[in-house]
Amino acid sequence: MSLAEMNTPDLIGVLLGFALTLMAFSYVLGDNALFRLTIHLFIGVSAGYAAVVAWYSVVFPRLILPLINGTQSERLFVLFPLALSGLLIFKATPRLSRLGNPAVAYLVGVGVATIIGGAVMGTIFPQVMASINLFDLDAARQTGSSLPMQLVQALFILVGTLTTLIYFHFGARQKLGAVPRRPEWMEVLALIGQIFIAITFGVIFAGVFVASMTALIGRVYFITDFILRLFPGL
Repeated sequence: MSLAEMNTPDLIGVLLGFALTLMAFSYVLGDNALFRLTIHLFIGVSAGYAAVVAWYSVVFPRLILPLINGTQSERLFVLFPLALSGLLIFKATPRLSRLGNPAVAYLVGVGVATIIGGAVMGTIFPQVMASINLFDLDAARQTGSSLPMQLVQALFILVGTLTTLIYFHFGARQKLGAVPRRPEWMEVLALIGQIFIAITFGVIFAGVFVASMTALIGRVYFITDFILRLFPGL
């Protein structure tokens, strides 16, 4: 479809996307006003979108509606988050910012508890169970997997897990007049753990790089497609 065949909203969207893409790519030439304008627009649109989602998904259905149409118990229940929300407003004033500390403390506490709970229940326990299940040779026989390869994989993951944990063990005996050092065998295991950590960071970096290159290829394809639509004879 050429640009002439597009309706007005689609044409405006394509033109804005093309202009903003070029403005973002202008950072290759150095920091400039066009790039900063693009970043400001992106942050503004993201903040506006987050505010709209928060209003229609949290504030209006869970706070405003219970206060208007809720029962007596529902209205009493929402008074606590309403009071905390009111205290947060005082954080905008230096003189009264202390009044907002209880609300901030509550948010930080709930956030930390959620993160720790999610890490333990969603990451640590599943990884421990997955490592243990690798040594279940009966399950490997039922699935037809190669038992030697299953055992090698299980030992490899077990060694990587233990040596990585040992690397972060910084306890050492204090000797009089000497620098605290871990035992030699622990230093060797910590070195192996450091190798596993380096491999992990390399894999993560490769994944981020591939994702970035995918986004870059998508933008370059968009620019090329726009130019071909603008000049069909090319």
